[in-house]
Amino acid sequence: MAPTLALHDSQTRRKQAFSPLDPQHVRVYYCGPTVYDAAHIGNLRAMLSADVLVRVLRVLYPRVTFVRNITDVDDRIADRARANGEDIATLTARTTADFHADLAELNILSPDIEPCATHHIPEMLDMIGRLIENGHAYEAEGHVLFAVRDFASYGALSGRSLNDMLAGARVEIAPYKRDPGDFVLWKPSTPDQPGWDSPYGRGRPGWHIECSAMSHRYLGESFDIHGGGDDLLFPHHENERAQSLCCYPGSRFAQVWLHNAMLLSNGEKMSKSLGNFFTIRQVITRAPAQALRLLFLSAQYRSVLDFTWEKLDDAKRTLDRFYRALERTTSIEDAPIPGAVLTALCDDLNTPLAIAALHPLADAALQGDAQAAASLKAGGKLLGLFAQSPDEWFRAGTDENAVERLIQARLDARKARDFAQADTIRAQLAAQGILLEDGPQGTTWRRA
Repeated sequence: MAPTLALHDSQTRRKQAFSPLDPQHVRVYYCGPTVYDAAHIGNLRAMLSADVLVRVLRVLYPRVTFVRNITDVDDRIADRARANGEDIATLTARTTADFHADLAELNILSPDIEPCATHHIPEMLDMIGRLIENGHAYEAEGHVLFAVRDFASYGALSGRSLNDMLAGARVEIAPYKRDPGDFVLWKPSTPDQPGWDSPYGRGRPGWHIECSAMSHRYLGESFDIHGGGDDLLFPHHENERAQSLCCYPGSRFAQVWLHNAMLLSNGEKMSKSLGNFFTIRQVITRAPAQALRLLFLSAQYRSVLDFTWEKLDDAKRTLDRFYRALERTTSIEDAPIPGAVLTALCDDLNTPLAIAALHPLADAALQGDAQAAASLKAGGKLLGLFAQSPDEWFRAGTDENAVERLIQARLDARKARDFAQADTIRAQLAAQGILLEDGPQGTTWRRA
C-alpha cells in the first residue's frame, strides 16, 4: 500500500495530508518563465520541484494534468527586444526554445499543457469584465484595477495584513488608484508597445491576470495544487488568489499552495555584480546536467539551497558511484520503487532522505546484487536520475574517435611487439581517466 502524500500548504502554514478534489484526476499549475533572457539556476528550483511533485503524483494517482505557463507579454520582454533590435516574437520564440532545451538536459518532464499568455487574451478580458460587473474592479484613465480592500480575505495566503504587505513591497503610486495596493488588470499600450483591442481601449494585461485566466481555462475554477518560488507569494500569488475567488464566487481556486525556498550562490543572493550569477546553460556546459539535478535534490524544496562548484563536484562523484553500482550488474530487470524512497518523497517531497535511501542499494549493487541494482535504478528514476546508461555516463565529454585511434595505435604496437609503446599509450589514456579492458572480443574502454 502506497504511503499517504503530505504537503506543506503555504496558506495554512502546516504540513497536511493531501486530499485531491477528484482522486481520479489531480490538477496542478505552476508559474513558468517570462521569456526574455536565458533561464538562470534560481529559476530551475521551481521547475525541478514541480517535476518531482508530478512524478510522485503520477505514481499515486491514475491521472495528473500539469499546466505550466509561458509569460510572453511583459514590459521586460518589450524592453529587451528593443535593446536587441529584434521583434518580440523572435525574442520569445528563441528564449522559449532555449528554456525547453535546458530543462530537457536536466530530465525535467514537459508539462501536459504549456499555454502562452498572448494566446489567452480573450480569457483575460472575460475575467476582467466579470470583476468589473461584480464590483471588485474599476476603470481609471485607461486602466482597469482590482480593488484590494473590497476583498475581505486579501492577505490570507501570505498571512500578513494589507498594510504590512504594502509597507514591504514596491507598489506603483498613481493618482487614478483608489488605494495604493490596487493592482493592474489591464493597462494602456502606446503605439510601440504590444497591445490588443479591448472595451477599455488598446492595451495589454497585467501580470497577475494572466495566470488566473490560463489556470481557469485548463484546470477549472477550483484545482488541487498551485506552486512556484516563494518570491511569488506576494504579490503575484496573493493577487491571483484574490481576483480568481472574486471572479468565481464559491470556488476554491487552488486548494494547496506550494512554495520552494530561494537559491543562494556561494552563500549570497545571486547577482551579476558579485560574479555569482549563472544561467542553467553556463552550469551544464561545465558539468553534467544530472549532477546539477542531484545537487538541487540534495536539499528539500522548502529549505534554502546554496550552489557552489564544490558541491556540484561532490554531486558528480556521487553519481559516478551510483553509475558504477549499476554497471557492476550484467542484468537489471524492472523493479518496484523502493518503499523507503517513495515514503521519503511522500513526506513533503523529502528528496535528501530519498537520496539517502539509494546509498545502501548502491552498496549492495557494488557487491554484485542485481536486485539491489534494479531497486537503485527504480528509485533513481522516480527522482529523475539515471537518464543515461552507465556507458554513456562514463564516456560523456570524451572524444571517442581520438580514444579509438589510440586503441588502434596500441593494438598496432602490440602486433609489432613494441610493448613499451603499447604501455605508453595505455598510461596516456589512464592519465585522461580512461581505462582499457582487453578481452576475447577485443579491447573496450570506459571512464574511470
